[in-house]
Amino acid sequence: MSEQRRVRFWVNDQLHELDVSPRAMLLDVLRNQLLLTGTKKGCGHNACGSCTVIVDGEAVRSCVYPARRADGKRVQTIEGVATDGQLHPLQQAFVDRGAVQCGFCTPGMIMTAKALLDRNPHPTREEVIDALARNLCRCTGYAKIIEAVEVAAGRREPQGELEVPLRVVGRRMPRLDAWDKVTGEATFAADLYFDNTLYAKVLRSEYPHARILRVDTGRARALRGVAAVLTADDVPGVKNHGLARTDWPVLAYDKVRYLGDAIAVVAAESEEIAEEAVKLIDVTYEPFPIVSSAEQALAPHAPLVHEEGNILEHIQLARGDVEEGFAESDVIVENEYRTPRGDHVFMEPEAAVGLIDDGRVVVYVGSQIPFSDREQIADSLDLPLDQVRVIQTKVGGAFGGKEDIAGQIHVALLAKATGRPVKLVYTREESLLVHPKRHECVIKLRTGAKKNGRLTAAEALILGDSGAYASLGPYVMTRTATHSLGPYEVPNVKVDCYAMYTNNPPAGAYRGFGVPQAHFAAETQMDILAEKLGISPLDLRRKNALRIGAVTTTGQELRESVGLLETIERVAQAMEAQEGFASPTAGKCRGWGVACAYKNVGLGGGVPDSAGVEVELFEDGHAQVRAGAAEVGQGIVLVLAEIVAEELGVQYDKIDVLVGDTDLTPDGGATTASRQSYISGNAARLAVRSLRGTLACVVAEELDAAPDRLAFREGQIEGPDGKGMSLEDAIRLARAEGRSLVASEVYTPPKTVPLGEEGDMHFAYGYATQATEVEVDITSGQVKVLRVIAAHDVGRALNPQAVEGQLEGGVLMGLGFALMEDFTMEEGRPQKATLTKYKIPTVKEMPEIIPILVEHFTEEGPYGAKGVGEVTSIPTAPAITNAIYNAIGVRLFSLPATPERILTGLKETERREVV
Repeated sequence: MSEQRRVRFWVNDQLHELDVSPRAMLLDVLRNQLLLTGTKKGCGHNACGSCTVIVDGEAVRSCVYPARRADGKRVQTIEGVATDGQLHPLQQAFVDRGAVQCGFCTPGMIMTAKALLDRNPHPTREEVIDALARNLCRCTGYAKIIEAVEVAAGRREPQGELEVPLRVVGRRMPRLDAWDKVTGEATFAADLYFDNTLYAKVLRSEYPHARILRVDTGRARALRGVAAVLTADDVPGVKNHGLARTDWPVLAYDKVRYLGDAIAVVAAESEEIAEEAVKLIDVTYEPFPIVSSAEQALAPHAPLVHEEGNILEHIQLARGDVEEGFAESDVIVENEYRTPRGDHVFMEPEAAVGLIDDGRVVVYVGSQIPFSDREQIADSLDLPLDQVRVIQTKVGGAFGGKEDIAGQIHVALLAKATGRPVKLVYTREESLLVHPKRHECVIKLRTGAKKNGRLTAAEALILGDSGAYASLGPYVMTRTATHSLGPYEVPNVKVDCYAMYTNNPPAGAYRGFGVPQAHFAAETQMDILAEKLGISPLDLRRKNALRIGAVTTTGQELRESVGLLETIERVAQAMEAQEGFASPTAGKCRGWGVACAYKNVGLGGGVPDSAGVEVELFEDGHAQVRAGAAEVGQGIVLVLAEIVAEELGVQYDKIDVLVGDTDLTPDGGATTASRQSYISGNAARLAVRSLRGTLACVVAEELDAAPDRLAFREGQIEGPDGKGMSLEDAIRLARAEGRSLVASEVYTPPKTVPLGEEGDMHFAYGYATQATEVEVDITSGQVKVLRVIAAHDVGRALNPQAVEGQLEGGVLMGLGFALMEDFTMEEGRPQKATLTKYKIPTVKEMPEIIPILVEHFTEEGPYGAKGVGEVTSIPTAPAITNAIYNAIGVRLFSLPATPERILTGLKETERREVV
């Protein structure tokens, strides 16, 4: 290896002289030697832009920029953009415009945009899009990022305030954590550095399916710099982990079931030594036949992935008399639909740090379920729960992909074995290989209707590829089954749904939780039915839409907060107002398509579902909210601050929020199923109302007024006669009287019942209608989505700006599902395991998105709020494919709608016309 070389360069106007290795990239030097962790490593191979910095005025990708090239140059990172405690106008615009969600891509976005504005202070929208085209974001949908750059460039006015009846709730306001994220101060797990840290790497399987005959770690253990090499024999407690089933080995001990299986973990003095040690571990395998699809898994005499059989879960649903319903039908449509496996592509690859603190195991991780992590770590290490602490770091996107255990148990085992801090950071390729995916599905759907458009019966057979281990597959495929007919009232229903084990990566939670697959089939069927019946697609949906008094597929009667019909009407009105009906250029055709959706809020199905929150008041008028809910970019921190501020009558920046620390916060459950705003929000509301009661009793005596006549507003507690006391004085008075100013509440939502039992399967639903306009190039098969009108019933929009951000991000994720994303596998081996091969939408693919917030309040939700995270992504794909059909007459039954499928469809259409 060549000698290290000394380089001399300026970073944020400070001169540094450093010795760097020939292989070191500028990103490595910034993060590991200068500890400037605001610059992120999202891929390591020039694909995501998270690592962007400015070198001599040019935006560069520091992950592929050799450190030696920086010699004599000036480098600016995100840490050097704000000056004297003041945000740069671009950073401020990101904060004000709501362009920040998880925050992992934010530094790279800002540096790319700053380089543009430095050389071109007033770029056009097209120039902004061109500049950002190679920076990926999975959360925002890019819309608000572009708006923020336009504001900073003086091409867009700052956004005004909405007039709303509440003081805090319902207003547009920036996130509490936005400052840290736009300045690079936000700390993700990979940004943590502790003294004496070891670095971990994992040996993965060579085969998708094989028996492990021998694991020889001798050469790896002997390598200088290796501190520990662990195999399954070194797991002192439970050998498996898992959410729905404990079937996923911590370290494989009998056989491997997919390429991502971990066989051994290494801790060493450097990542390079750990990587070398992994290569020195010898494993002897006995390969087995591979089960490569759900259909193969269900076939007679298929090889067994698990000894108990390949059927992970068989979900059945029946209501009414299907045969009678079809006999009454005037039109019956029957088709088979296929949806692809998909990856979450969160911008932050998985990372975790484990250490020993006063004899206890502490794990730092960006997780969606910290308390579940704690339980699974304790089980595998054979420790009491109180000997394990999990601290949630910032999470760089999740979308369901960070609910399962990744490196948490591995770093805990290594820290316990070595007594030193251990950091494990996945490469992007490892992340794509290992973590659970969206279920690949085959859906056979038969739907009947009368001449007047009334649905009479539906029957579905669904096969879902759940991969090697359960993850959350049984629950996901249950949602696919229960939502398989769309948001419509169908009196006669029969659904058979199978979640199958295969030798593909596990499939689990993914935004929409199985419903995007189901709704692609259901909403395509609706358009086909409408055409056969001679009814407009909107009218057919109006006629059958769920409404108050309607009964869902599972037999639940809806009694409140059903805004589906309004979303249809609002979309219809917006479509009429659009000017996008002009003829496209030669060789291109345009069309509009619509689709509806609904999605449950909360876990439902009789699964225990609650969350705890603790609120404490301090004498300076501040409050701290402590909640176990995981903040993964969706904005629960802001929601909790808004709720507490609303109840106390103060500004939301007077509220501090601590989340996701198993020592310091109550259990908030999983950040999944669009549940946190509803459940943790209610827990916060109840806790702070308890404190309000305490303060009201104290102040009432001073003001000679009844406690229930006091008003909390503008930092004052006032009586009916206008006399009042400041909140700070009231807190001091209460404390002097020995009153407790800490309140804890655990909120449990209304009871739900399992599938098949009488009652409510879910306590609330979100509803949506989306319309898309597409342009199809009939020569190339390329599809461009021009605009999306998205009307969503979210209950009360607690923060409209944040809700719009969720909506825009969900739409773009749905666009990716529709047009490009397909994590293909061949014989258990991924074909697109890099970000250069697995394509997700960039800013170039972003359509005009017209968000419409519909507010049908739910009685139990905080101020009427429901949830919005998942339903936003569900109707987009069928709306796009329906639009493609209306543009060129090609009906798609498989996703994604690739140019190849479009061209094949056009040729088939031409042949039918000739015949």
